[in-house]
Amino acid sequence: MELSVVVSTLNDRERLLSCLDALATETPVETELVVVNGPSSDGTTGVVREREDIDVLVEISERNPNVSRNAGFETATGDVVAFLDAEYAVEPGWYGALEGAVADGADVIAGPTGEADGTLAETERTRSVAGRDVTLFDGGNVAFDCTSLEALDGFDEYIEGDGAVDCAHRASGLGFEVAWEPSMTARSDVGADGGRADPDWGTTYRALAYGLGKNYGPRPTVLGRTVGSAIRDGAAGVREIVTGSATPTGWFSNGVDVVTNAAGGLKDGLRARYADRSTRRNPNGLSVRHDRAVRIYDRR
Repeated sequence: MELSVVVSTLNDRERLLSCLDALATETPVETELVVVNGPSSDGTTGVVREREDIDVLVEISERNPNVSRNAGFETATGDVVAFLDAEYAVEPGWYGALEGAVADGADVIAGPTGEADGTLAETERTRSVAGRDVTLFDGGNVAFDCTSLEALDGFDEYIEGDGAVDCAHRASGLGFEVAWEPSMTARSDVGADGGRADPDWGTTYRALAYGLGKNYGPRPTVLGRTVGSAIRDGAAGVREIVTGSATPTGWFSNGVDVVTNAAGGLKDGLRARYADRSTRRNPNGLSVRHDRAVRIYDRR
């Protein structure tokens, strides 16, 4: 296979270098490496341009990871395109697992992401929604056959967070096979930045309601899943208040963000469903615009 790896980074220079070093060790020398940066202010551009193993550096001005992935896909030339977040370093066996799944005819190949302490942050997750079986994956460690991602028109740029869940629902709708490869592991060194930030509940629930509304329309399943998820997260927040790790004021503020953004996301999702009535369901995808890159450094 001809592999392109798109690495998205934003103010994460040290972990980006670890990610690139691991790729240089694990993948063949002919692998095309594309780094999409931006808008970083930590000197990322300079250190990437100094490396001889980077084929393309794409500078963008938006913080949206889905814009970053689409910008990288626009530049990549491989028949298989893998996406990695800069915080992840691939482990030995990553390339072999990917290559084997491609040889078996998989359209999408996903692997687990892990923490530095050995904990796997993700295992295979399959959901049944409105009669559709959906295998979810992490957008920070996933690969696509190029024709499959073209059919999906890339990632939906309306979503401000990780658009991989939406992409998984759309891939299932198009009948693409998602292969889960446990050996295709990428691990994050969380100690590099002192840990992970608290979730942005507003962004999370806007993306959830938007994706469900867009992919499945105004049906009870959509409302039920959104409300059920909010109840579970709200209960977890109550437990944090009891243990003293959260405050009632913060819990209430998060609740307002969840309700407001879920309602807005559902409304926009239904609009998007009718804006793109094709099976790909992506009115904010790759083909909509071609001005993502502010600057491209291409060594090919």
